[in-house]
Amino acid sequence: MSAVSDSAAAENCFDIEKVSDLFEGSLIDDDDVRMEDYLEAYEEIMKFFLLMGSVFTFVSSDVRNKLDILYDLRQQDNEENKHFDSIKTMLLYEKGASLLHQKGYVSGSRTLLRLHRGLEFVYEFLLRLQDVADEEKAHHVCKSAYNDTLAKHHPFLIRKGAQVAMFAIPTRGELFKRVCSDANVSNAIQRLPDMLRNMQNVYNRTDQLYTLEELHSLP
Repeated sequence: MSAVSDSAAAENCFDIEKVSDLFEGSLIDDDDVRMEDYLEAYEEIMKFFLLMGSVFTFVSSDVRNKLDILYDLRQQDNEENKHFDSIKTMLLYEKGASLLHQKGYVSGSRTLLRLHRGLEFVYEFLLRLQDVADEEKAHHVCKSAYNDTLAKHHPFLIRKGAQVAMFAIPTRGELFKRVCSDANVSNAIQRLPDMLRNMQNVYNRTDQLYTLEELHSLP
């Protein structure tokens, strides 16, 4: 394979090291998360969903829309008003301006809450995947991760459809080959613990912000 082909393949794969670095760099001050880095990391996670194919349609079909909403809101920022520069500034702005329940307003806080819930699922799935052998089917850890996270927020029909789709998940070894280029599989597995640690730090900090502002139950 040519160097150009190798580069193109890498760009289309799930880059665990990139996600790790972006999440690590997104942590600002002692209690905030930079929105730009969070969204860029989520773009890589979106690749993971897409590379898994129809298995993760129940997640990926909604993620693209949520990311685009947050990009649009960020475009409204200027030098004087950077309301969507971080998760904390967004929550405080929308809550303080009484925008969270304003008719016709698409809330960034509500939108990001859905991504936040999706991130918990990705974290739990990849965390549990570490304990699966390469030749072992991975659908059972995906199902357990889903049932412990996203299933709590999905209606019955989506839950049943997701659980059926998960039976198509391959072995752990095949899964990593599908989402990472063959040359990067061993490196990806080696980098996975660092990525999970940084992902968990971002998740916990975001979760705490929503808890402090009492926004976990946004409709």
